[in-house]
Amino acid sequence: MLLWFVIAYLVISIGIGLLAAMKVHNSRDYFVAGRHLPIFVVFAMVFATWFGAETVLGISATFLTDGLGGLVSDPFGAALCLILFGLFFARPLYRMGLLTIGDFYRRRYDRPVEMITSICIALSYLGWVAAQITALGVVFNVLTEGYVSREAGMIIGASVVLVYTLFGGMWSVAITTAVQMVIIVVGLLIITWMVADQAGGVVTVVEHAAANNKFDFWPAFSTPELLAFVAAWITMGFGSIPQQDVFQRVNSARTESSAANGTIFGGVAYLLFAAVPLFLAYSATLIDPQMVENLIDVDPEQILPSLIYHHLPLYAQVIFYGALLSVIMSTASGTLLAPSATIAENVIKNLLPAMDDRHFLRMTRIVVVCFAVLVTVYALSTAATIHHMVENAYKVTLVSAFIPLVAGIYWKRATTQGALTAIVLGIGSWLLMEIFLPEGDSMWPPQLVGLLCAAVGMVLGSLLPQRYGRAVVVQA
Repeated sequence: MLLWFVIAYLVISIGIGLLAAMKVHNSRDYFVAGRHLPIFVVFAMVFATWFGAETVLGISATFLTDGLGGLVSDPFGAALCLILFGLFFARPLYRMGLLTIGDFYRRRYDRPVEMITSICIALSYLGWVAAQITALGVVFNVLTEGYVSREAGMIIGASVVLVYTLFGGMWSVAITTAVQMVIIVVGLLIITWMVADQAGGVVTVVEHAAANNKFDFWPAFSTPELLAFVAAWITMGFGSIPQQDVFQRVNSARTESSAANGTIFGGVAYLLFAAVPLFLAYSATLIDPQMVENLIDVDPEQILPSLIYHHLPLYAQVIFYGALLSVIMSTASGTLLAPSATIAENVIKNLLPAMDDRHFLRMTRIVVVCFAVLVTVYALSTAATIHHMVENAYKVTLVSAFIPLVAGIYWKRATTQGALTAIVLGIGSWLLMEIFLPEGDSMWPPQLVGLLCAAVGMVLGSLLPQRYGRAVVVQA
């Protein structure tokens, strides 16, 4: 019975997405919904896209094993990204009227910078989208009590998300996400109330977690641990700023104020509401300690779904899995569209500049299909956890795209030569560290070294005599 409710929900989601596809008439509609979205929808998209599988299944599992200190990248780094983007990046980027974040690098620097950063941005999505596909596999596996394997569940889930994203683009993402956000918030609050009652109340759960040091957040006062803490925070906090999904939501807003404020509100709401799945997962240690003990070393991401499936009535399971599917699909659809748009606009279009808008829209949809297949294959082949996949996704954009973006907006003397030097030094030093001194073998995290080298490269490359490219000033 529960499975049929879930199937019905998936069918309804596809229907809503396909109805929204009727609004798509050109590539601008497909990429940024014609820039017609009000602040509530922008807020809903920001919140629901980031409140994904890693929030409900990934970070809740990490909280059980590592406590709050294991969550510095997400939700704390993720919320930092959204708030910083709304405060410092949303308005200047919105005024430029761009189609993708990659367009900024072309307009501010040149096409080689655009191509390199766009490829890096697209590659960074492999881990994030794969995390959502993996979570869909977990859900279908639990709901069918193992009849549908995790691998088959991944393929089914990826197919569902692909259908409505493929045809409706940003319009489908926006409308389905607005509906899904309501389901997420209402559904998880109802489940929290029911679980808290079984666990002995909110205070009991919080006191138990505190007694077991689960709220220890700050690292030990030693150089290696402080550097690791900072690196984890800024990997997502800074590395996810030059991302197409954040930019796409901002750029779809009806006004500049809606773009900035919707992103800030979404970031704050995400940080606050991320506490809900942490509470739910930890409640399992009081409600069913044997189940937690059996799963925590084997597959901790199964703890929360198993708690709901075995300890709540059918109607509550329907609410939870409806909310969980909303969480996953809202993130998966947005993060599937973002890299596909970047590849189509900033890589393929540069190679085939003679395409008209109709052929460009068709080509973009082909890229969406290809990326969906690629990310599903990656999800099926990797053994990484959901949280780990998301956590590692932003290292490449941190070392390659963040410094050129910041300098391009706020430093008038930034040049193309500086951007290229930053990219080469950032990626080069990061890769060398990953190969020869990976995290754990050195007190310096590789991505932090890459970020610092990129900053040095931008300054030196811009101030040294110019031998390549041009300098273009963009008013913030």
